[in-house]
Amino acid sequence: MKLENRIALVTGAASGIGRASALALATEGATVIVSDVNTKGGEETTRQLTDTGHEAIFIPCDVSRAVQVESLIRRIVSSYGRLDCAVNNAGVSGDLTPTDLREEAAWDMLMNVNLKGVWLSMKYELAPMLEQSRGSIVNVASAAGLVGFRYGSAYSASKHGVVGLTRSAALEYARKNIRVNAVCPGFTETAMVSEMNVANPKMVEATINAIPMRRLGAPAEIAQAILWLCSDDSSFVTGHAMAVDGGTVVA
Repeated sequence: MKLENRIALVTGAASGIGRASALALATEGATVIVSDVNTKGGEETTRQLTDTGHEAIFIPCDVSRAVQVESLIRRIVSSYGRLDCAVNNAGVSGDLTPTDLREEAAWDMLMNVNLKGVWLSMKYELAPMLEQSRGSIVNVASAAGLVGFRYGSAYSASKHGVVGLTRSAALEYARKNIRVNAVCPGFTETAMVSEMNVANPKMVEATINAIPMRRLGAPAEIAQAILWLCSDDSSFVTGHAMAVDGGTVVA
C-alpha cells in the first residue's frame, strides 16, 4: 500500500473532496485524522472509515483560529508521534457577488478560512515534519486559483493566494525533504456546487458547457490526485499546482 504506516491529516473532511480524500488515504494504509468544524459530518466520515476497517479519529478544528490549529497538531503528535501527510482542504465558497458590492465581512471570512487557514495549518504541520525530516503537504486550491472567476473575486483571490503560498513554501522546504503541492479542482459534485446551483442554476449549466469534458468532476477523482501527491509516487514533485478540472483552464 502506498501510505502504509503513515499518519495523515485531512481538514475539511466532513464531506465532499475532504471525505473522499480521507477514504482514499485510508484505503492506501494511512491512519487518518479527520478534522472539520462540522462535528456531525466529521464523525460520520470517521465512522465510514472505521466501519470499513481503517484506523481514524476525529478532531474538530476551526482552521482560521491559530489556537485550535496548534492544538490539533499537538494532539496528533502526542497520539502518533509524527505527521507524514497533510491535506489542507477546509474552505468556504461565499456567495456570487460583483466586486464592488461585496461586503468587507464576507471578504474577511473567505480570506480567514481559505487563505489564512491554509497558512496556519502549514505553520503548525511543518514543525513535526521538520523534526522527522520528511513530509508531504497538499493544499486544496481551485481552478479559480489559476484563472479569473466572474462574481467570485474574493474566492478566486483566496485560492490564487493558496497557490502562491504553496509555491513559496515548496521552495523554502525543498532541501528539507518536505514537499508542498496544490490541487486545483474544477467544478466538482459537492455541496458547495449544489448550493451554487440552487442560487444560480443557469450559471452552473453554463459552466458545465464550458468544461471541455462536459461534466462535473467527482470528489473521488480529486482525491486520487491528492493521494498521488501525498505518496512517494510523486517524490520529485513539489511546488506544483495541479489542475483537475476536465480541461477548463486550458480551454
